[in-house]
Amino acid sequence: MRLVRCLSADPRWADCRERLWPEATLTTHQHEIERLLGGSTPFAAWLALLEENVAGFAETLLRSDPVNGCESSPVAFLEGLWVAPPDRRRGVARALIAAAEDWARSLGCAEFASDAPIDNTVSHATHMAAGFEETERVVCYRKKLARAEQLSLRPIT
Repeated sequence: MRLVRCLSADPRWADCRERLWPEATLTTHQHEIERLLGGSTPFAAWLALLEENVAGFAETLLRSDPVNGCESSPVAFLEGLWVAPPDRRRGVARALIAAAEDWARSLGCAEFASDAPIDNTVSHATHMAAGFEETERVVCYRKKLARAEQLSLRPIT
């Protein structure tokens, strides 16, 4: 296996993002990659290659905002990790996470964080196997609000 750092808008990177986050289009992922490449926030992404086939990818970002469960700042954050189904349980995720950890250390980070949807038990197991510890569970809520022009609002007097 060979890890390749993504330093340009490699179409294989966008393809991996689309597999991990299928709710966004390939074009949206390509725009996001261009934004990351042109932005000022430190980030890193890698492709894991088995021969020339993409086996997976990881994407990390340096975050200075408070990160749930962390005590320091900035924190390297594993934004995305995906491994192709035929290549799972072959050390691909572990190698990608190790590369991200090395990148985080090179920036002086004392902590490396991540998250996963509460029902993604495969991701939970992957994180635990890679040495992460669970810090909290969160259930998020939202409520859609009608726009003001849809309501008959009376001025407050």
